[in-house]
Amino acid sequence: VVCLVAYHIFFMLFVWSYWKTIFTLPMNPSKEFHLSYSDKESLEREPRGESQQEVLRRAAKDLPIYTRTMSGAIRYCDRCHLVKPDRCHHCSVCDKCILKMDHHCPWVNNCVGFSNYKFFLLFLAYSLLYCLFIAATDLQYFIKFWTNGLPDTQAKFHIMFLFFAAAMFSVSLSSLFGYHCWLVSKNKSTLEVFRAPIFRHRTDKNGFSLGFSKNLRQVFGDEKKYWLLPVFSSLGDGCSFPTCLVNQDPEQASTPGGLNSTSKNENHLFPAKPLRDSQSHLLTDTPSWSEAAAKAEKGKVGMSNPALTMENET
Repeated sequence: VVCLVAYHIFFMLFVWSYWKTIFTLPMNPSKEFHLSYSDKESLEREPRGESQQEVLRRAAKDLPIYTRTMSGAIRYCDRCHLVKPDRCHHCSVCDKCILKMDHHCPWVNNCVGFSNYKFFLLFLAYSLLYCLFIAATDLQYFIKFWTNGLPDTQAKFHIMFLFFAAAMFSVSLSSLFGYHCWLVSKNKSTLEVFRAPIFRHRTDKNGFSLGFSKNLRQVFGDEKKYWLLPVFSSLGDGCSFPTCLVNQDPEQASTPGGLNSTSKNENHLFPAKPLRDSQSHLLTDTPSWSEAAAKAEKGKVGMSNPALTMENET
Protein backbone atom coordinates (compact mmCIF):
# COMPACT_ATOMS: atom_id res chain seq x y z
CA VAL A 1 0.00 0.00 0.00
CA VAL A 2 2.81 2.40 0.86
CA CYS A 3 4.56 1.66 -2.45
CA LEU A 4 1.34 2.17 -4.41
CA VAL A 5 0.62 5.51 -2.72
CA ALA A 6 4.19 6.75 -3.28
CA TYR A 7 4.13 5.55 -6.88
CA HIS A 8 0.95 7.44 -7.73
CA ILE A 9 2.15 10.61 -5.99
CA PHE A 10 5.33 10.63 -8.08
CA PHE A 11 3.37 9.73 -11.18
CA MET A 12 0.78 12.50 -10.77
CA LEU A 13 3.43 15.15 -10.06
CA PHE A 14 5.41 13.95 -13.06
CA VAL A 15 2.42 14.11 -15.40
CA TRP A 16 1.29 17.47 -13.99
CA SER A 17 4.68 19.14 -14.45
CA TYR A 18 5.13 17.55 -17.89
CA TRP A 19 1.73 18.84 -18.97
CA LYS A 20 2.50 22.36 -17.74
CA THR A 21 5.87 22.35 -19.52
CA ILE A 22 4.30 21.36 -22.81
CA PHE A 23 1.17 23.50 -22.83
CA THR A 24 2.41 26.69 -21.15
CA LEU A 25 2.85 29.20 -23.94
CA PRO A 26 6.23 30.97 -24.02
CA MET A 27 5.97 34.64 -23.07
CA ASN A 28 6.81 37.28 -25.66
CA PRO A 29 8.04 40.85 -25.08
CA SER A 30 5.36 43.32 -24.09
CA LYS A 31 4.11 46.06 -26.42
CA GLU A 32 6.45 48.68 -25.00
CA PHE A 33 9.41 46.88 -26.61
CA HIS A 34 7.85 46.91 -30.08
CA LEU A 35 8.76 49.77 -32.36
CA SER A 36 5.99 52.16 -33.22
CA TYR A 37 4.79 52.40 -36.79
CA SER A 38 6.67 55.66 -37.33
CA ASP A 39 9.89 54.23 -35.85
CA LYS A 40 9.68 51.16 -38.07
CA GLU A 41 9.22 53.37 -41.13
CA SER A 42 12.16 55.52 -40.07
CA LEU A 43 14.33 52.47 -39.49
CA GLU A 44 13.54 51.06 -42.93
CA ARG A 45 13.87 54.41 -44.68
CA GLU A 46 17.14 55.56 -43.18
CA PRO A 47 20.43 54.12 -44.40
CA ARG A 48 22.32 51.90 -41.98
CA GLY A 49 24.35 54.14 -39.71
CA GLU A 50 23.87 56.96 -37.23
CA SER A 51 20.27 57.60 -38.30
CA GLN A 52 19.21 54.07 -37.44
CA GLN A 53 21.16 54.26 -34.20
CA GLU A 54 19.20 57.35 -33.23
CA VAL A 55 15.89 55.61 -33.93
CA LEU A 56 16.85 52.70 -31.66
CA ARG A 57 18.21 55.00 -28.95
CA ARG A 58 14.95 56.92 -28.94
CA ALA A 59 12.88 53.72 -28.81
CA ALA A 60 14.93 52.19 -25.98
CA LYS A 61 15.66 55.22 -23.83
CA ASP A 62 12.98 54.45 -21.20
CA LEU A 63 13.21 50.65 -21.35
CA PRO A 64 14.91 48.54 -18.63
CA ILE A 65 17.70 47.30 -20.89
CA TYR A 66 21.21 46.40 -19.73
CA THR A 67 22.69 44.17 -22.41
CA ARG A 68 24.09 44.93 -25.85
CA THR A 69 25.27 43.07 -28.93
CA MET A 70 28.91 42.14 -29.45
CA SER A 71 29.46 45.41 -31.32
CA GLY A 72 27.91 47.46 -28.53
CA ALA A 73 24.57 48.11 -30.26
CA ILE A 74 21.09 47.83 -28.83
CA ARG A 75 19.74 44.31 -29.36
CA TYR A 76 17.08 44.51 -32.06
CA CYS A 77 15.09 41.76 -33.77
CA ASP A 78 14.35 42.57 -37.40
CA ARG A 79 11.85 39.70 -37.66
CA CYS A 80 9.67 40.70 -34.71
CA HIS A 81 10.44 44.44 -35.10
CA LEU A 82 11.20 45.01 -31.43
CA VAL A 83 13.97 46.00 -29.10
CA LYS A 84 14.97 42.81 -27.32
CA PRO A 85 14.60 42.80 -23.53
CA ASP A 86 17.50 41.42 -21.53
CA ARG A 87 17.86 37.63 -21.79
CA CYS A 88 15.34 37.52 -24.65
CA HIS A 89 16.24 35.63 -27.82
CA HIS A 90 14.56 34.84 -31.10
CA CYS A 91 13.66 31.16 -31.50
CA SER A 92 14.10 29.98 -35.07
CA VAL A 93 11.67 27.08 -34.50
CA CYS A 94 8.85 29.14 -32.96
CA ASP A 95 9.79 32.16 -35.12
CA LYS A 96 9.23 34.59 -32.26
CA CYS A 97 11.17 36.26 -29.48
CA ILE A 98 11.01 34.35 -26.17
CA LEU A 99 11.54 36.01 -22.80
CA LYS A 100 14.49 34.58 -20.85
CA MET A 101 14.84 31.83 -23.41
CA ASP A 102 16.80 28.80 -22.19
CA HIS A 103 16.45 26.48 -25.17
CA HIS A 104 13.91 24.94 -27.52
CA CYS A 105 13.25 21.44 -26.22
CA PRO A 106 12.19 18.83 -28.83
CA TRP A 107 11.13 16.42 -26.06
CA VAL A 108 8.32 18.76 -25.01
CA ASN A 109 7.93 20.46 -28.42
CA ASN A 110 8.06 23.85 -26.75
CA CYS A 111 10.45 26.65 -25.90
CA VAL A 112 11.71 26.60 -22.33
CA GLY A 113 11.79 30.16 -21.07
CA PHE A 114 10.55 32.51 -18.39
CA SER A 115 6.95 31.27 -18.40
CA ASN A 116 7.69 27.53 -17.99
CA TYR A 117 11.28 27.19 -16.74
CA LYS A 118 10.09 26.28 -13.23
CA PHE A 119 7.76 23.65 -14.71
CA PHE A 120 10.66 22.24 -16.75
CA LEU A 121 12.83 21.94 -13.63
CA LEU A 122 10.06 20.18 -11.72
CA PHE A 123 9.45 17.92 -14.70
CA LEU A 124 13.12 16.84 -14.59
CA ALA A 125 13.00 16.42 -10.80
CA TYR A 126 9.83 14.34 -10.71
CA SER A 127 10.91 12.30 -13.74
CA LEU A 128 14.13 11.46 -11.92
CA LEU A 129 12.30 10.56 -8.70
CA TYR A 130 9.79 8.47 -10.65
CA CYS A 131 12.51 6.48 -12.41
CA LEU A 132 14.55 6.03 -9.22
CA PHE A 133 11.49 4.79 -7.36
CA ILE A 134 10.70 2.24 -10.07
CA ALA A 135 14.31 1.05 -10.21
CA ALA A 136 14.51 0.74 -6.41
CA THR A 137 11.26 -1.20 -6.04
CA ASP A 138 12.13 -3.45 -8.98
CA LEU A 139 15.68 -4.16 -7.82
CA GLN A 140 14.82 -7.14 -5.60
CA TYR A 141 12.97 -8.86 -8.43
CA PHE A 142 15.79 -8.02 -10.84
CA ILE A 143 18.23 -9.80 -8.50
CA LYS A 144 15.90 -12.81 -8.28
CA PHE A 145 15.82 -12.91 -12.08
CA TRP A 146 19.57 -13.56 -12.23
CA THR A 147 19.47 -16.02 -9.32
CA ASN A 148 16.60 -17.98 -10.84
CA GLY A 149 14.34 -17.04 -7.96
CA LEU A 150 11.41 -16.05 -10.20
CA PRO A 151 8.83 -18.37 -11.76
CA ASP A 152 9.66 -19.30 -15.33
CA THR A 153 7.13 -17.05 -17.09
CA GLN A 154 7.29 -14.26 -19.65
CA ALA A 155 6.71 -11.70 -16.86
CA LYS A 156 10.31 -11.98 -15.68
CA PHE A 157 11.54 -10.44 -18.97
CA HIS A 158 9.26 -7.48 -18.35
CA ILE A 159 10.92 -7.04 -14.96
CA MET A 160 14.36 -7.00 -16.57
CA PHE A 161 13.31 -4.49 -19.21
CA LEU A 162 11.61 -2.25 -16.65
CA PHE A 163 14.71 -2.12 -14.45
CA PHE A 164 17.10 -1.34 -17.31
CA ALA A 165 14.81 1.37 -18.73
CA ALA A 166 14.31 3.03 -15.35
CA ALA A 167 18.03 2.86 -14.52
CA MET A 168 19.16 4.31 -17.85
CA PHE A 169 16.66 7.16 -17.71
CA SER A 170 17.76 7.86 -14.13
CA VAL A 171 21.36 8.31 -15.23
CA SER A 172 20.53 10.69 -18.09
CA LEU A 173 17.96 12.65 -16.08
CA SER A 174 20.30 13.04 -13.11
CA SER A 175 22.97 14.68 -15.27
CA LEU A 176 20.47 16.99 -16.98
CA PHE A 177 18.75 17.92 -13.72
CA GLY A 178 22.09 18.55 -12.01
CA TYR A 179 23.15 20.83 -14.85
CA HIS A 180 19.98 22.92 -14.61
CA CYS A 181 20.29 23.11 -10.82
CA TRP A 182 23.73 24.61 -11.38
CA LEU A 183 22.23 27.07 -13.88
CA VAL A 184 19.62 28.17 -11.33
CA SER A 185 22.25 28.63 -8.62
CA LYS A 186 24.24 30.91 -10.97
CA ASN A 187 21.16 32.58 -12.49
CA LYS A 188 22.14 31.61 -16.01
CA SER A 189 20.35 30.16 -18.99
CA THR A 190 21.74 27.53 -21.34
CA LEU A 191 22.23 30.19 -24.03
CA GLU A 192 24.07 32.46 -21.60
CA VAL A 193 26.52 29.66 -20.76
CA PHE A 194 27.52 29.37 -24.42
CA ARG A 195 27.53 33.15 -24.95
CA ALA A 196 27.89 35.32 -21.89
CA PRO A 197 25.69 38.45 -21.75
CA ILE A 198 27.39 41.63 -22.92
CA PHE A 199 26.78 44.78 -20.91
CA ARG A 200 27.75 48.31 -21.86
CA HIS A 201 30.92 48.14 -19.79
CA ARG A 202 32.05 44.62 -20.77
CA THR A 203 31.07 40.98 -21.03
CA ASP A 204 30.08 39.60 -17.63
CA LYS A 205 29.14 35.94 -17.32
CA ASN A 206 27.81 36.51 -13.77
CA GLY A 207 26.07 39.80 -14.47
CA PHE A 208 22.63 38.52 -13.47
CA SER A 209 23.73 36.55 -10.41
CA LEU A 210 22.64 38.00 -7.05
CA GLY A 211 23.68 35.09 -4.82
CA PHE A 212 22.29 31.59 -4.44
CA SER A 213 19.24 32.50 -2.34
CA LYS A 214 18.04 35.33 -4.58
CA ASN A 215 18.80 33.38 -7.74
CA LEU A 216 16.63 30.55 -6.43
CA ARG A 217 13.81 32.94 -5.56
CA GLN A 218 13.78 34.41 -9.05
CA VAL A 219 12.76 31.01 -10.45
CA PHE A 220 10.66 29.57 -7.62
CA GLY A 221 9.31 32.74 -6.00
CA ASP A 222 9.04 33.93 -2.40
CA GLU A 223 6.28 31.53 -1.31
CA LYS A 224 8.00 28.27 -0.37
CA LYS A 225 4.69 26.42 -0.24
CA TYR A 226 4.53 26.65 -4.06
CA TRP A 227 8.10 25.58 -4.78
CA LEU A 228 7.33 21.88 -5.25
CA LEU A 229 4.09 22.39 -7.14
CA PRO A 230 3.92 23.09 -10.90
CA VAL A 231 2.14 26.43 -10.46
CA PHE A 232 3.67 29.65 -11.71
CA SER A 233 5.42 31.53 -8.91
CA SER A 234 8.52 33.03 -10.57
CA LEU A 235 9.33 36.65 -9.77
CA GLY A 236 9.02 39.44 -12.30
CA ASP A 237 7.56 39.78 -15.76
CA GLY A 238 10.45 38.37 -17.80
CA CYS A 239 11.28 41.74 -19.35
CA SER A 240 13.54 43.17 -16.63
CA PHE A 241 15.97 41.57 -14.22
CA PRO A 242 18.06 42.92 -11.33
CA THR A 243 21.67 43.00 -12.39
CA CYS A 244 24.92 42.88 -10.45
CA LEU A 245 27.18 44.94 -12.68
CA VAL A 246 30.86 44.38 -11.99
CA ASN A 247 32.94 47.48 -12.78
CA GLN A 248 30.88 50.62 -13.02
CA ASP A 249 30.01 51.77 -16.51
CA PRO A 250 32.41 54.60 -17.44
CA GLU A 251 29.58 56.34 -19.31
CA GLN A 252 27.71 56.57 -15.99
CA ALA A 253 30.71 57.45 -13.82
CA SER A 254 29.64 61.04 -13.30
CA THR A 255 26.96 60.83 -10.60
CA PRO A 256 25.57 63.26 -8.05
CA GLY A 257 27.02 63.35 -4.58
CA GLY A 258 30.60 62.56 -5.59
CA LEU A 259 29.89 58.94 -6.48
CA ASN A 260 32.26 59.19 -9.41
CA SER A 261 35.18 58.70 -7.02
CA THR A 262 34.12 55.11 -6.30
CA SER A 263 36.70 52.49 -7.16
CA LYS A 264 36.08 50.76 -10.48
CA ASN A 265 37.02 47.39 -9.06
CA GLU A 266 34.25 47.44 -6.48
CA ASN A 267 31.10 45.43 -7.10
CA HIS A 268 27.90 47.43 -7.54
CA LEU A 269 24.26 46.65 -7.84
CA PHE A 270 23.81 49.33 -10.41
CA PRO A 271 20.43 49.41 -12.19
CA ALA A 272 20.84 51.54 -15.30
CA LYS A 273 17.11 51.42 -15.98
CA PRO A 274 14.05 51.18 -13.73
CA LEU A 275 13.07 47.67 -12.71
CA ARG A 276 9.60 46.29 -12.20
CA ASP A 277 8.48 46.25 -8.55
CA SER A 278 8.47 42.47 -8.43
CA GLN A 279 12.15 42.40 -9.39
CA SER A 280 13.64 45.45 -7.69
CA HIS A 281 12.78 44.22 -4.17
CA LEU A 282 15.52 41.61 -4.54
CA LEU A 283 18.05 44.42 -4.23
CA THR A 284 16.71 45.97 -1.05
CA ASP A 285 18.63 43.85 1.46
CA THR A 286 22.00 43.99 -0.30
CA PRO A 287 24.64 45.96 1.68
CA SER A 288 26.29 47.44 -1.41
CA TRP A 289 23.00 49.02 -2.48
CA SER A 290 23.33 52.17 -0.43
CA GLU A 291 20.74 54.89 -0.05
CA ALA A 292 23.04 57.37 -1.71
CA ALA A 293 23.47 55.14 -4.75
CA ALA A 294 19.71 54.63 -4.96
CA LYS A 295 19.11 58.41 -4.95
CA ALA A 296 21.82 58.87 -7.55
CA GLU A 297 20.29 56.29 -9.86
CA LYS A 298 16.79 57.71 -9.42
CA GLY A 299 17.89 60.76 -11.34
CA LYS A 300 19.13 58.59 -14.18
CA VAL A 301 15.81 56.98 -15.00
CA GLY A 302 15.06 57.65 -18.63
CA MET A 303 18.68 58.13 -19.71
CA SER A 304 19.09 57.06 -23.32
CA ASN A 305 21.16 54.00 -24.10
CA PRO A 306 24.09 54.79 -26.41
CA ALA A 307 24.67 52.42 -29.29
CA LEU A 308 27.64 52.26 -31.58
CA THR A 309 26.05 50.37 -34.46
CA MET A 310 22.82 48.51 -35.04
CA GLU A 311 23.17 44.75 -35.22
CA ASN A 312 20.23 42.49 -35.99
CA GLU A 313 20.15 39.23 -34.01
CA THR A 314 18.04 36.21 -34.82
